[in-house]
Amino acid sequence: MPAQYQPGAVEQSRYERWVSAGYFKADPTSDRPPFSIVIPPPNVTGSLHIGHALDHTIQDALVRRRRMQGYETLWLPGMDHAGIATQNVVERQLAGQGLSRHDLGRDAFVEKVWEWKNTSGGSILGQMRRLGDSVDWSRERFTMDEGLSRAVQTIFKRLYDNGLIYRAERIINWCPRCLTALSDIEVEHTEDEGELVSIRYSDDIVVATTRAETMLGDTAVAVHPDDERYRHLVGTEVTLPLTGRRIPVVADAHVDPSFGTGAVKVTPAHDPNDFEIGQRHGLPSITMMDERGVITTHGPFEGLDRFEARPAVVEALREEGRIVAERRPYLHSVGHCSRCGTTVEPRLSLQWFVNTGPLAKAAGDAVRDGRVRFEPAELSKRYFGWVDNMHDWCISRQLWWGHRIPVWYGPAGEVVCVGPDEDAPTGEGWRQDEDVLDTWFSSALWPFSTLGWPADTPELHRFYPTSVLVTGYDILFFWVARMMMFGLYAMEGRQPFDVVALHGMVRDQYGKKMSKSFGNVVDPLDWIERFGADATRFTLARGANPGADVPVSEEWTQGSRNFCNKLWNATRFALMNGARTDGPLPPAERLSTVDRWILSRLQHMVQEVDEQFERYEFGKICDTLYHFAWDDVCDWYVELTKPVIGTDQNTQRVLGHVLDQVLRLLHPIIPFVTEELWLALNGITDEAAGDRSGGPESIVIAEWPTPDKSYVDDAAEVEIAGLQKVVTEVRRFRSDQGLKPGQRVAARLSGLPALGLAPHESLIRALVRLDEDGADFTASATLPITGGVTVELDTRGAIDVAAERARLEKDRAAAEKERAGAEAKLGNAEFLAKAPEQVVAKIKGRLAAAEAELARTNAALVALGGTGVTTEQPGVQS
Repeated sequence: MPAQYQPGAVEQSRYERWVSAGYFKADPTSDRPPFSIVIPPPNVTGSLHIGHALDHTIQDALVRRRRMQGYETLWLPGMDHAGIATQNVVERQLAGQGLSRHDLGRDAFVEKVWEWKNTSGGSILGQMRRLGDSVDWSRERFTMDEGLSRAVQTIFKRLYDNGLIYRAERIINWCPRCLTALSDIEVEHTEDEGELVSIRYSDDIVVATTRAETMLGDTAVAVHPDDERYRHLVGTEVTLPLTGRRIPVVADAHVDPSFGTGAVKVTPAHDPNDFEIGQRHGLPSITMMDERGVITTHGPFEGLDRFEARPAVVEALREEGRIVAERRPYLHSVGHCSRCGTTVEPRLSLQWFVNTGPLAKAAGDAVRDGRVRFEPAELSKRYFGWVDNMHDWCISRQLWWGHRIPVWYGPAGEVVCVGPDEDAPTGEGWRQDEDVLDTWFSSALWPFSTLGWPADTPELHRFYPTSVLVTGYDILFFWVARMMMFGLYAMEGRQPFDVVALHGMVRDQYGKKMSKSFGNVVDPLDWIERFGADATRFTLARGANPGADVPVSEEWTQGSRNFCNKLWNATRFALMNGARTDGPLPPAERLSTVDRWILSRLQHMVQEVDEQFERYEFGKICDTLYHFAWDDVCDWYVELTKPVIGTDQNTQRVLGHVLDQVLRLLHPIIPFVTEELWLALNGITDEAAGDRSGGPESIVIAEWPTPDKSYVDDAAEVEIAGLQKVVTEVRRFRSDQGLKPGQRVAARLSGLPALGLAPHESLIRALVRLDEDGADFTASATLPITGGVTVELDTRGAIDVAAERARLEKDRAAAEKERAGAEAKLGNAEFLAKAPEQVVAKIKGRLAAAEAELARTNAALVALGGTGVTTEQPGVQS
């Protein structure tokens, strides 16, 4: 083995060997139990960001473990056609040539987009390889490929025929730059500085608005029916300023009488809540701006952009004496198009919608009756909050790139929806709907369309429902709920996945959301380049627990790289000292206490990791494996066995077995370094991998460890725990006294037989650099250790006892002062009543730290023959 692990030298070639060997391919005809995940399709325009890296690390870990457990695994990759984003990319290229899509025409433009997709799109797929995704590349899908396009047309036709798709005028999110409707997930809300202007509509009514220009489209003023201030005005009319139009005062329960003046302007064509009020009261909807955000209302503001019209309208109102108050700046939430940043405009528009009522009910029922389980379970409440109150879904987009709506309009007003095996109507006057479907429409079919639906395929029988969906809680509504609706509908009540495993958002080490404006965005490809894919994956997985946000930092990634190096060095040491994996593991009765201890710890750890995998607790999985590998194996077992490892064949076999099992358990999280180490440990070369006599030639397909109860040894664990306690206390004392690591000190150990440690005395002495007590031995320090063990040390000449005692007493005085200050605050009832919870918690932490420091200094003083004082104080609130 090389002296150091160089990730960049092995990762790419190792991954290609895995793919070439067919390890990731799924066989729907096998008799193994199935396990399947369909990868949430990234945008064809996208690059691997830190959220992708987290999501894929978790999925890959689940798939690799099941593969090792003997499941027939399918992890299906693919991409989303990303309607708006992709069209924008190609339109920008055309603009660079002085052209627009209209210069090319629809068909030529779509061809141009396909050309871009085939030559430049999909870079994220190569980046997934760098991360180590064990997906079945032979089954890669694209939401615009022939099979998935057929699925889209099939379900549209079925929903249309069942009355679950309709066309109507409704308020939608509109981008005046992209000139298309947007889904909620394509709208990013930010806190923007604007203005809040209060306008007097009459002597009795004042309304406030952040969009003064929209008053040109007002058709009513609304008040709450129980608001005594306005009850006498309900049913009357007021004159709309600047227009002279008479509009009614209506009573509607939607109005919050405690907000502002309790009276609100109603603009049904430009506000979703106003639209609903308008529907309830039969109000007209006046569109006062066009699709580009230009005012269309006849008068002095006609032709102005909405942002030009806003101050002009306010100035005109001011001249009429209508302005009651103005607040600038006024911070409020404003929606922006996620693709171009343009302020989104609520707009009344003729669009296609899915009637989500019955579909959403089925989606809620599938979770309530247990067909689908959420991890963590508490996030199901958020899911219910969405599906139980879901509005109809706007599915049409005013784009050219995407699945064109399969509806034709005839010259006499005919409307025909065409299925995939039906001929579209022809003849003079027939035309197809110009809009395409929301990208999320095709994504909602992903779990079953990628398996061949609507055809009755072996893959659909074998791998549907899929086993688990791994995704962020932030798209629980946008994607998960829609997959549930369409999966249950298309597959006759069969859910698209059995488990929804939700993780949080990746944040920086301080818990702050990653943002370019904050300068804290992490590029996972940069980390992979500098630290390796394994270190990147381990960092992400170690922060991931169900539903919780994931903090990361470069420092932690360096720590993960150090962990990989620790494994590398431990395996090199083992191989240099005869560790082996061939032949049976010796029975427990033939092994030393130390060997029995590490094997017993291994069995507990295997069971713990399995339980954590089943609960999707990746942070705990990583911590469990990290501490076993680093602490139990490297720091203790290797050190404890150094005196015998070169000659004891049983210990050599145990060390080989333990490392083999640890590498297998770590493989789902850090696949590359574990493969290199496992192959070396088992003496497998790439050239000879195919010649293994019945054994696996790669850790990818090696058997997953299972606990062996015959090696559980509670007595050995207790015995070695006692040894660790003695060694740890002596090491702590040496550190506190400033003794150099290699400096030897004479000592007398008593009480070892009571803990069964007498056979380990020479080992203990070797570990903590203690010589035998000679004739001139004089104890200058005494360490009482739990269980009756006492260690007396002769530190004469090694330390200045008087100076050390003075230093410790100074440290103790500082700790006592710190404790007193914390106790005073925590004992102050008035302070506790007013102080924020985090402040109180911080003071409690200071008190605990002071108590710990007092315990340390007192123990050290006692050991030096001084006097310690109690750290317990009655009546302290903690």
